[in-house]
Amino acid sequence: MRQQGAIGPEVLVELRRDGGPPLRGQLEAGLRDAIRAGRLASGARLPASRVLARDLGVSRRLVVEAYEQLRAEGYLEGRTGAGTYVRADAAQASPEPAPGAARAPRLRYDFFPGAPDLAAFPRSEWLRCTREALRRMPDHALGYPDARGEPGLRAQLAAYLRRVRGVVAEPERVVVTAGAQQAFGLLAVALRTVLGRAPRIAFEDPGMPRYRVLLADAGADVVPVGVDEDGLDVEALRATGADAVLATPAHQAPTGVALSAQRRTALAVWAREGRLVIEDDYDAEFRYDRAPLAALQGLAPEQIAYVGSASKTLAPGLRLGWIVAPAALAHALGRQRMLTDAGSPAIEQQALAFLIDGGGYDRHLRAARRSYRARRDALVAALERHMPGTAVDGIAAGLAAVVRPPEPVDEATLMQAAAARSVGVYPLGWGYVRPRHEGGAMILGYATLPEPAIREGVRRLAAAVDEVGTIPPSPPPSGEAIAELMTLPPG
Repeated sequence: MRQQGAIGPEVLVELRRDGGPPLRGQLEAGLRDAIRAGRLASGARLPASRVLARDLGVSRRLVVEAYEQLRAEGYLEGRTGAGTYVRADAAQASPEPAPGAARAPRLRYDFFPGAPDLAAFPRSEWLRCTREALRRMPDHALGYPDARGEPGLRAQLAAYLRRVRGVVAEPERVVVTAGAQQAFGLLAVALRTVLGRAPRIAFEDPGMPRYRVLLADAGADVVPVGVDEDGLDVEALRATGADAVLATPAHQAPTGVALSAQRRTALAVWAREGRLVIEDDYDAEFRYDRAPLAALQGLAPEQIAYVGSASKTLAPGLRLGWIVAPAALAHALGRQRMLTDAGSPAIEQQALAFLIDGGGYDRHLRAARRSYRARRDALVAALERHMPGTAVDGIAAGLAAVVRPPEPVDEATLMQAAAARSVGVYPLGWGYVRPRHEGGAMILGYATLPEPAIREGVRRLAAAVDEVGTIPPSPPPSGEAIAELMTLPPG
């Protein structure tokens, strides 16, 4: 017999069946009211969906969708293998703002690009791997870590990247970092050390504003290079005289295009002429229409520094990334990591090594791939329904899509109108070195929102687009303001 704690407490929610509002909307409203009034306290566990459905006399699917909606709004959170709980900060969740109101601190339908579904983090597997790490680690392993990374994790990463991404990797070439963002900074400093001067680093335009600022702060001379439907313009890159380029060949960020086969070859040739390619392979695990291409690094492993992280596959909060470095940079990178912060936490590194070794990482990625593909399909279907004529650019991959409204609209005005409806959108034009108007083109992330929330968010976005209409464009923010206001998620 199951104990009561295994299914959660009873909840007082009254549903009217007299032809009033839909039952699902009533259930969502009843649970919101219970949380706001304190009848469901922070951290309280909710009944299992089948139990609440039986108590209320409704379908289990209705309850599941209501739970998903409230998770998207920030009232609830799912804990893998443990159930559904009221979020600790749920009392701060605000009601839906009226059109024209100021942007709320928390948006219910935030299409933030580049972030994974944090509710899908494999908590049980991670807990098991952490326990295994603590059980196996000798006492001396808890001392100051190898700044380049724990040997066990470096070996697992080398094997994994060879198997899945075709990277030419040996453990001694792997440097573990605090995410991809730190990796780029380390590479800029190491390149300066090797060259004996400030490096000139080319940067895709558009690209991620935060990374551009990061490279400049590391002392690099950053120069923009254009991107078109075939990816990075390699001929334009040659004209810059750059020592290195930061590129996203598998899935360009943020336009979503893939580097063409001809340009992949040309970029590898450019690198072999004595330059460095920093390959940001940020979400290459998520390709939905076909098998992904191997990493570019395999074409010129001594001229390409491969960068990846667990931020898009597991969670940004882990702060675990990696560089597979060319031999000429490996020592400088290890030294710089030691001087920067002496390395990443040993226990978390060992846990990730066990997760990869035991197959848990692969299982999680397979499940995430299925989920994100369904959410992308839901986004496309919702756009077709509520915003017919909308174009979706780029390949079917990653955690976000570039969306262009049927008629041009002003990006800043659209962002405000969407926020007034508790919808977060992110203009593509703000990713350029010199911000420009792109007719309302947006980068919409879909990985963080359940399918019902995606559909509702797009419905509200369509209303915002209709409201904005053909308002004349306003001047785009400065590059510095964009780096603060609209930085894509750090790696």
